[in-house]
Amino acid sequence: MIPGAGQNISKLYGEWGIKLNNQNTTTLASQLRRRLLNRFIFSYILYVGAGGLIFLLVYWYYHTVIWMGWEPFYLFVSTLERFREILLFLYLSVGALIFGTYYLSKSCAYLTELLNASDLLWRDSDTPVTMSDDLREAALHMNEVRMNIKNSQQAATEAEQRKNDLVVYLAHDLKTPLTSVIGYLTLLHDEKEISPALQDKYLSIALEKAERLEDLINEFFDITRFNLTHLSLDLSRINLTRMLEQTVYEFAPMFSEKHLDYTLSAPPNLSFVCDPDKLQRVFDNLLRNAVNYSFSDTVIQISLTQEDNTLILTVQNEGPTIPPEKLERIFEQFFRLDSARTSRNGGSGLGLAIAREIVELHNGTITAESHDQLIIFRVVLPCS
Repeated sequence: MIPGAGQNISKLYGEWGIKLNNQNTTTLASQLRRRLLNRFIFSYILYVGAGGLIFLLVYWYYHTVIWMGWEPFYLFVSTLERFREILLFLYLSVGALIFGTYYLSKSCAYLTELLNASDLLWRDSDTPVTMSDDLREAALHMNEVRMNIKNSQQAATEAEQRKNDLVVYLAHDLKTPLTSVIGYLTLLHDEKEISPALQDKYLSIALEKAERLEDLINEFFDITRFNLTHLSLDLSRINLTRMLEQTVYEFAPMFSEKHLDYTLSAPPNLSFVCDPDKLQRVFDNLLRNAVNYSFSDTVIQISLTQEDNTLILTVQNEGPTIPPEKLERIFEQFFRLDSARTSRNGGSGLGLAIAREIVELHNGTITAESHDQLIIFRVVLPCS
């Protein structure tokens, strides 16, 4: 948002006493058209009413006074009386022409004012759009559009910058494991007399670095897929409990490596209609996040419950409390809790963003909370 623009616009809202809403341009145009038409009708009725009142007064005076026949007033009124139908038509026509011309020019002036104000939508200025009182709703709508444009541009710029930074970081990180793999394989190739124990050690290190390299390459693929494709669902009925148990089982080596334990609570053989591949990715991302940000020698608690027509999946782990400002952005694309170019913790910053999109495609919600060194993710899915 433009610095200071929000305060200026809010000030205008207070002065005008109008609540900003989501009126579209069609509604605003319809309101303005009705307002001009009502003013035209009201003005024309006043014009006709005033003319009728003057006619009644003249008619009353003309017929209550005894005239000699030569008085100018008598001669004037009697002449008008002979042509009263023509004069009435002319009076009404002239009034319609005058007021029609006035309000037509008024609408043209509004159009000019709107065109001039629309130029401000694209200017990089802190000055809010202001217009005449009749167009203040349109001015509020333009200011809302302007703020949305600025916010969208800023969000797009920040997302692009985060993605570019991430690509640079990943490209840099690719060099480290690749260099290690090449280095240890070169040693194995060049040194013919290396002991079996040392060979196993070098091969283990090379394999570990190659797996890290694979993870980084997969992150590149995630970025490409997330930006070039739109997720869609391939629904089928599955045993959700079994899928969750299988996903947790596959994490056993990661739990063991970090000295973590887990508890799993879920109703037996729970049937659910979903896209199994994509929903499994949600489970995978939540568990991976829990492993990456858990203290060693702690327990990750996973629970799946059913309440009425709603499924609730909760993943809770013990780890550093996430600050509120970071918690608000945790589902943003390319956002990483650890800003440093790390290691094994922090991935591409897409896992939770993709998880949210998948959950929302299933008409569900995903939320996160953190307090007292607890990190809790909660997925709520409606049962079909």
